[in-house]
Amino acid sequence: MSTIGQINHMNLVRMWGFCSERRERLLVYEYVENLSLDKHLFTSTFLEWKERFKVALGTAKGLAYLHHECLEWVIHCDVKPENILLDSEFEPKIADFGLAKLSQRGGSGSEFSRIRGTKGYMAPEWALNLPITAKVDVYSYGVVILEMIKGIRLSNWVVEEIEEQEAELTRFVRIVKRKILCGEDSWIEDILDPRLNGQFCRNQAATLVEIGLSCIDDDRSKRPTMDSVVQALQECQDESVTCTPNNL
Repeated sequence: MSTIGQINHMNLVRMWGFCSERRERLLVYEYVENLSLDKHLFTSTFLEWKERFKVALGTAKGLAYLHHECLEWVIHCDVKPENILLDSEFEPKIADFGLAKLSQRGGSGSEFSRIRGTKGYMAPEWALNLPITAKVDVYSYGVVILEMIKGIRLSNWVVEEIEEQEAELTRFVRIVKRKILCGEDSWIEDILDPRLNGQFCRNQAATLVEIGLSCIDDDRSKRPTMDSVVQALQECQDESVTCTPNNL
């Protein structure tokens, strides 16, 4: 509680206090007006492109702070839409540090292994019982980014025509990579959430897809760091000002 209470970043939910008296165990956090990201992605209420890009960048900034700037080395371990809250301006705030791992930066405890987190957002190294690093958060972030692109849960399972089950995420990645490899001109339009109705910035969308795919690479050494993700997104942050519907 002492460590989490000292974390102060605009993209992390601020903890104001706690109660630990007899059987009462309560945490007091700042109030965030617009609920969690899942309520705006997987329901009839949906985010416009400008807000989606803001959420992607802000979440990346929050994770980069935890991974690279905190005095303590913090791995969240449960990054998912339910744990990304949105304030009145739809600025994202990462919440629920209940599974977070704290350790001294660069110390011997910077790797650990134990299954935790949420199925569908957990990196492969959890299941393989490999040492865990900040790259597990990078993987989870990648899944969230691709869900914002598609507008649906990618942690679900689908039944193919040959009656074999396949993870929606695996299917989505396979389709996207095939479209890119074939050089299809409209590959972005084909995979984007249809509710956007063409109202998006093409270069920003392509950047997010590229980042999302790299973040969920099975080889964690090939996944980017969160600070490099922030840098890539910031480079195309202001393009929304000049982007027009179906800006190709």
